[in-house]
Amino acid sequence: MKTNSLNLVSILVASLLLFTSCAKVFYSPDAEAIANKQVNIAIIPPVVSIAAQKNISHEAIIEQQKAESLNFQKEIYAWLLKRKMQGKISKEIQVIETTNAKLNKVGYPETPHTISELCEILNVDGVLTSSIGLSKPMSEGAAIATTILLGFGNTNEVTATLSINDCQKNKLIWNYEHKLAGGLGSSPSTIVDRLMRNASKKMPYVN
Repeated sequence: MKTNSLNLVSILVASLLLFTSCAKVFYSPDAEAIANKQVNIAIIPPVVSIAAQKNISHEAIIEQQKAESLNFQKEIYAWLLKRKMQGKISKEIQVIETTNAKLNKVGYPETPHTISELCEILNVDGVLTSSIGLSKPMSEGAAIATTILLGFGNTNEVTATLSINDCQKNKLIWNYEHKLAGGLGSSPSTIVDRLMRNASKKMPYVN
């Protein structure tokens, strides 16, 4: 009986993400030509928003949003770096520690900056920006507990947007929007992997 329960939990953990709507993609007619000229790109920390929760203070939500922003940035960087190692991406990807150190010096994100200003601050040819909206905080432990006690997963609706801007032309060349549903075991890693697998099919950086 105990073994069956563990197997059930394992199956539920494996059922992580399902797409709930069709993606919206903007692809500039000259996106590929512009992207081919870029050499260095930077990943801006995503803007993460978490819906208000009954038993969690506003301050705690703000802190978690900041933490998840860095987590998602790290996962996007790791995903792109892996594809670069596989020869699917030829761009030089700025190390996120370097990106964040430069951004911290100018007070970003507390102090707003335009894409053009971010390009100059980071000294790159292109920037990847993103926003991720979560209906609930990402708490894997709480999700597992909910499933075991109540018999269903803690579904987390995720709205994600990715954008690529060219620094020389100060122009948006690609934008991708999608909604996902994260089930038991969903994390920044699993969300980014599913998101990037689909987004990369139309991303001008990926061969």
